[in-house]
Amino acid sequence: MSESSRTVSCPVLGEELDPVTSPGSEAGSGVLSPLTEALFQRHFGGAEQGLDSLSDQLLRGFRDKLLRTCSRREAWRLLRARFPPLTWLPWYPWRTWLLGDAVAGVTVGVVHVPQGMAFALLTSVPPVFGLYTSFFPVLIYTFLGTGRHLSTGTFAVLSLMTGSAVESLVPEPPGGNLSSTDRMQLDLQRVGAAAAVAFWSGALMLGMFALQLGFLSTFLSEPVVKALTSGAAVHVLVSQLQSLLGLPFPRQIGYFALFKTLAAVLTALPQSSPAELTISALSLALLVPVKELNVRFRERLPTPIPGEVFMVLLASLLCFTSSLDTRYDVQIVGSLPIGFYQPSIPSLSTLPLVLAYSLPIALVTFAVSVSLASIYADKHNYTINPNQELLAHGVSNLVSSLFSCFPNSASLATTSLLVDAGGHTQLAGLFSCAVVLSVLLWLGPLFYYLPKAVLACINISSMRQMFFQMQELPHLWHISKMDFTVWLVTWVAVVTLSVDLGLAVGVIFSMMTVVCRTQRIQCLVLGQVKGRQLFCPVRESSKLCQVPGLRIFRYPAPLYFGTRGRFRQTMGQLLGLERQEELAKSHGSAETGAELVQVVILDCSGIIFMDVTGARELLQLANQCSAARIHLLLAQCNAPVLGTLTRAGLMDILTPEQLFVSVQDAAAHALESLLKVWGEGVGGEKIMRGEGSFRDNKEDRKRKLDNG
Repeated sequence: MSESSRTVSCPVLGEELDPVTSPGSEAGSGVLSPLTEALFQRHFGGAEQGLDSLSDQLLRGFRDKLLRTCSRREAWRLLRARFPPLTWLPWYPWRTWLLGDAVAGVTVGVVHVPQGMAFALLTSVPPVFGLYTSFFPVLIYTFLGTGRHLSTGTFAVLSLMTGSAVESLVPEPPGGNLSSTDRMQLDLQRVGAAAAVAFWSGALMLGMFALQLGFLSTFLSEPVVKALTSGAAVHVLVSQLQSLLGLPFPRQIGYFALFKTLAAVLTALPQSSPAELTISALSLALLVPVKELNVRFRERLPTPIPGEVFMVLLASLLCFTSSLDTRYDVQIVGSLPIGFYQPSIPSLSTLPLVLAYSLPIALVTFAVSVSLASIYADKHNYTINPNQELLAHGVSNLVSSLFSCFPNSASLATTSLLVDAGGHTQLAGLFSCAVVLSVLLWLGPLFYYLPKAVLACINISSMRQMFFQMQELPHLWHISKMDFTVWLVTWVAVVTLSVDLGLAVGVIFSMMTVVCRTQRIQCLVLGQVKGRQLFCPVRESSKLCQVPGLRIFRYPAPLYFGTRGRFRQTMGQLLGLERQEELAKSHGSAETGAELVQVVILDCSGIIFMDVTGARELLQLANQCSAARIHLLLAQCNAPVLGTLTRAGLMDILTPEQLFVSVQDAAAHALESLLKVWGEGVGGEKIMRGEGSFRDNKEDRKRKLDNG
């Protein structure tokens, strides 16, 4: 196929083009008449670019997608999209990246072991189930995820939310004095409840994937996500006080649980265990400095120092040699079962209540994972697919729940550790799984004497990044006070009420701020830059020129039911339509001394969408302008907005000659109309050539009148 057959021949300035050339102009003059939407579609558009109805667009899109899916190339593309390793694995630089992925994977796997057991305590299930959750989800995400630097598994915020759900679904009997058999039965019921929450969280995310709702990640703004994680860190800290101090009271759940827990701690403080308090103090004294060393000397250390591993081994050895569990009644992990539990489908007995807990957990999983993946994707120059992330985390939660795992997502701490240790791709997840698998199959008995107070300290130390997010508040205040308010409201709601309700408050308040911002939009009055066909807001410069009798407005916001009142009020004030009708009846400024607006151009480039209410509001404005003898021109309407206006009856009020492709074309048409009133002068000719300003024409006419 030749090059000429693939391109469209466009006319040049001065070339004859039937109605597009200026009336009365000669061929080759280079003067073209203003380009309306009708002329643009006639000469440059096509049948496929018409204003089709929504049903036609959906049917055509479904037909095209079906035809593409039937091709072999499209099938291969779809397979690569669903299994992202097929995209990068053929070009994987084995010699340069394999060692980094191996070291990073082993490092993260070593940290997964104590952290998984620690987060299991937050979930109110035995520690071994934290190891299961550190194995199956990581393995599944390796093959389905698009975040190459993302580390999945247990996450403190989700564990805290799941723990509250588990405690509510399976509460501890009054009194708390349970036999070993009763305690085992209670633990099994709670494991089933946690697995049910994970199952339905995964099912909800798969439903969102089927509906292609990955775009919902944009509604969870950065201030909301950061305030959520920072507020949840406070909950984690307070919830671990019981294990840190060895206090015998049940976990507090529901709204205001943080304050209930603090009150219970103060009440039971005289009963604290000196041995567990000493273990907690020594553990924090080791873990916190190691965390700081890893952060400050990140560039110099070949791999981060695994402080959690050293602390676990040291505490287990100390408890074994000193018999702290029998002499001082220190709570220990106990025996970890070797191998895996038999796969089973979670119970459906409490489905409505489980779904109520699963929905916010699914949203938090999606929000945190996509936000964290996007950060590292931007840093390392690749892209992620939010819809594929829904599939990856949905399958990860649903399948892992069959093996008694609790809800999981991306983890801030292990993701940062993976990157610092030199990880490049999801291949590091396989090495991480190998480490956790070795503990599940062979090394589990080594953790029998591990004090639970040490796991509580690991939970607290892992919250370091979330607490330090508060340091960004002054910078956020400097950038946007509205976003600062969103962060503060979300954080207070999370800390005061609960994590899931705080998330709902944060999202709703964030959306309300967007609505409020559209309510505060000001309609801009445009003026011409002298000597150029460029139009800018008048309030930004006092040197812009305006044509007598012509007003150009730009409304930079969607026009829908929420903004119609503001639009009506603003346009009424700017045009003074009632006063304009009186001026029109008295024939304008010649008799009243006031300037009569004859032409109004509405720049619709900022109206990105319009509903029925907005369309009717604009049609009402067109009727009011017609009654006031104002010639209304619309410029730069996008196709959906123009389609909505057309179906609402715009062509019954305006003609196709009043719809223009750009503000420049509309202004040129308006000038031609006004020149008939003001007279052809030197200023008008300069404007037509783009050399003068609109104000020159009025001054030229005034000089002619002065000269008689």
